[in-house]
Amino acid sequence: MNKSVSSKRSERTKHAGFASPSLQPPSEAFAVPLPPDFEDEGLLMPANMTEGKPDYEQKELKKQCYGQQHKAAEHTLYNQYEEKIRPCIDLIDSLRALGIEKDLALPAIAVIGDQSSGKSSVLEALSGIALPRGNGIVTRCPLELKLKRIPAAQAWKGKMCYRNTSVELQDASEVEKAIREAQNVVAGTKGAISAELISLEISSPDVPDLTLIDLPGIARVAVGDQPKDIGEQIKTLLKKNIGCKETLNLVVVPCNVDIATTEALKMAQEVDPSGERTLGILTKPDLVDRGTEDSIINIIRNLVIPLKKGYMIVKCRGQQDIHDKLALAAAIQQERKFFESHKYFSILLEEGRATIPHLAEKLTNELVKHIIKTLPSLENQVREMLQKTLQDLQKYRRGTPSTESEKLIFLTDLIKLFNQDISQVIRGEEQLFGNEIRLFTKIRREFRTWEVTLLECAAKVKKNVPSKAWKYEEHYRGREFPGFTNYRTFEDIIKEQIIELEEPAIEILNNVIGLVEEKFMELTKKHFANFHNLNRAAKIKIEDIREKQAAEAERQIRTQFKMERIVYCQDDAYINDLQSVREENAGNDKEWKIGSVSNQEPSFVQEMVSHTKAYFNGASKRLCNQIPLIILSYALHDFGDTLQTTMLHLLQEKDKLNHLLQEDSEAAKHRNYLSQRVNRLTKACQYLRDFTLL
Repeated sequence: MNKSVSSKRSERTKHAGFASPSLQPPSEAFAVPLPPDFEDEGLLMPANMTEGKPDYEQKELKKQCYGQQHKAAEHTLYNQYEEKIRPCIDLIDSLRALGIEKDLALPAIAVIGDQSSGKSSVLEALSGIALPRGNGIVTRCPLELKLKRIPAAQAWKGKMCYRNTSVELQDASEVEKAIREAQNVVAGTKGAISAELISLEISSPDVPDLTLIDLPGIARVAVGDQPKDIGEQIKTLLKKNIGCKETLNLVVVPCNVDIATTEALKMAQEVDPSGERTLGILTKPDLVDRGTEDSIINIIRNLVIPLKKGYMIVKCRGQQDIHDKLALAAAIQQERKFFESHKYFSILLEEGRATIPHLAEKLTNELVKHIIKTLPSLENQVREMLQKTLQDLQKYRRGTPSTESEKLIFLTDLIKLFNQDISQVIRGEEQLFGNEIRLFTKIRREFRTWEVTLLECAAKVKKNVPSKAWKYEEHYRGREFPGFTNYRTFEDIIKEQIIELEEPAIEILNNVIGLVEEKFMELTKKHFANFHNLNRAAKIKIEDIREKQAAEAERQIRTQFKMERIVYCQDDAYINDLQSVREENAGNDKEWKIGSVSNQEPSFVQEMVSHTKAYFNGASKRLCNQIPLIILSYALHDFGDTLQTTMLHLLQEKDKLNHLLQEDSEAAKHRNYLSQRVNRLTKACQYLRDFTLL
């Protein structure tokens, strides 16, 4: 770009900063790119417009032409500003107005500083309004300062919002009183602080597009009626706000103190050690001791305590200026003159590191960049939270209807959904969430334990049979020849092992029916948690049915074991099992091992081992399946079916409708809370979607 065009563009930009002369930024302020057609064309007046004209006419034509060009440029720059900057800030303000900050953190600029650091003066200069001043803690609540730049033709207007109150302000002079009144309502009149947000919206031609959150100044000593731990309360409040990774921290530090010792910067470094989110603001440059100016310049140039976003320096109204009623607009003009004429600090003005207009430009650009950077993450968070909240809300459903007929339909729906879930559990088809385990899977684990018990018992039989066979040989054999083992001994061995399995089977039953009861209780809580009487009624029925089904299942299992003590097997089945055992023993004989039964025991002992093992193999197969079948039938299927039928019987007790559907007050409150949350998150999704389409 040639120098003439560059200079004209610079001149045009001066006209396009703050509308008020008091807040006009320098040439580089509000660095919004201009359309291509304004870069090289139209800034230069066509030559043919002045050719052949007298000098005085040429001057007048040039004056008119450049005046029109300046207006067009200002209009275009304002439109670009409206298209690129304003929507970003408005988006976050809209989300904050919805109350999204109750659910997740939003991009923001938080302003912190020690008492008497000049924090209020900086905010006054940016906003063009007088904020509360006085001794001690003046800012007692987080104050959200929403600045909106409007065309010069529009009038100043303000709005204060806190709790459920909204106050329209017609003049900037009303702001200070409105803030004090709001703080007294929110935090009380005795100097205490509150974390509750007060929102102040200012629309004016004389402000930048910017949203700041002013936080209480850091205090160390309680004054008057303030709580003794007021210092700790303030620190807790500040850390909560500046600790969020979505927050840019604006740390205000006076030039006449050692920056390394300021509490505000220390706190910012604690939550942001790398300085990624921190911008330093130096105030009161007129109070710098002679000879220390270079140290201030070094700080501003990021050579002392580096911050990724750097430092700015400003000079705002002092106490004497306020006493003399120096207007904010005049203070801005004085500030510029101060830096322009300062022997050391004028270079900072040339570098764009000094004055309120430069600060306003930097803050706006930093906030917009930060918003754009965090938007993808923010959108994902909103969607995930909406999904989870909708799932939580489904558990609470709608409230109890008012008419009797509607209540009956409502109760019918509740029980129907409950019974559907019970049926799915019985079939092993229930819906799972997260790391949940299906009930049937848990039951199979118990049945696997039963299978292991049977295997252990079979091994025990094989081990104990030789000693029992020898006992018969040594104590009971009469006139029989050796090798003729008594059948009664065989029966006794079998019965003894069968009896040992009975109690483990009952234990498996109790474990399984406990799992089933636990699952049914879980479904009761899921469906009836909001209706404590209905919930209690369902639980009582589950407990009663469990007791009945457990007793019936136990009776069936003990009957099964009573039958198992009748030692019997079909001939063909037994012969096949015996043949299999003998073939197995023959194979073992070929693999000769020292100490094995086949090489140590006589043939009659080996024969007894083969017979008992053959019979017990068949009995084990039978019990391995039969006991689980009995348990599944009585402890799961019959239990679930009976429960469903019993729940439907509740529909016949119409005189108990109101009692059963009496809703828990806490549940109603929580459902309201979830509904409101869904509404604001849904709107937030829509706002974010609309923004991406811009």
